[in-house]
Amino acid sequence: MSERGLRISGLRVAVEGKEILKGIDLVVEPGRVAALMGPNGSGKSTLAFTMSGHPKYEVLGGSVTLDGEEILGQAPDKRARAGLFLSFQYPAAIPGVSVANFIRSARMAVKPGDLPPKQFRQLVFDKLDTLDMDPAFLGRYVNDGFSGGEKKRLEMLQLAILQPKYAVLDETDSGLDVDALQAVGTSVNALRASDEGKDTGFLIITHYPRILAHVPADVVHIMMDGRIVKTGGPELANEIEREGYDRIREEVAGGVA
Repeated sequence: MSERGLRISGLRVAVEGKEILKGIDLVVEPGRVAALMGPNGSGKSTLAFTMSGHPKYEVLGGSVTLDGEEILGQAPDKRARAGLFLSFQYPAAIPGVSVANFIRSARMAVKPGDLPPKQFRQLVFDKLDTLDMDPAFLGRYVNDGFSGGEKKRLEMLQLAILQPKYAVLDETDSGLDVDALQAVGTSVNALRASDEGKDTGFLIITHYPRILAHVPADVVHIMMDGRIVKTGGPELANEIEREGYDRIREEVAGGVA
């Protein structure tokens, strides 16, 4: 039986000939939340883009397995069908494509033919209710004229509809005001409490610890200069909130971490 989890082992990645990730080891377990924190430029988003299969990111070594299946080298759509969901900092707008058609197409691409139209429609309205979203949202064009909070809510709806095994949320809190951040946190927790989402593993990639006040992490990793330099419990995020990243830098420089 294969070992469950989203497992990143010895991952080294270069962009335009420059090595950015220098041997990342990280595990996201089913039903648990892992946080990856670090200052700007530490390589956090490079990790997310690499897992998505972006062609700009060259894998120099290591592996990424999803419940024992190697996904590096697979096409992005195959990674999604394997159960990987990625939410990015700046979702693209798609004028002319309604939210309803977009999420239907996404579901069909990931889980083709698994639900007849009537059951899919019921699923959509059930998830809108779970996320406390107005059904009028479905008639709008994807991210066209959306506020930052609305873009993130749409990603939470996609997450709820696609029902992945593992979700990577890259800088989900970026640009959100307090109310929007709380709404996103409420959405993630509602999904985790549902029958379909209780076993979903989350990797929350963030610069600031504020989202972790709404979605508590089971484990926190700190990344600097393409390496994970420290791992701890939720208290590590609180430490960053109090003291910033300077003390971690000092620990690394002194060989303490």
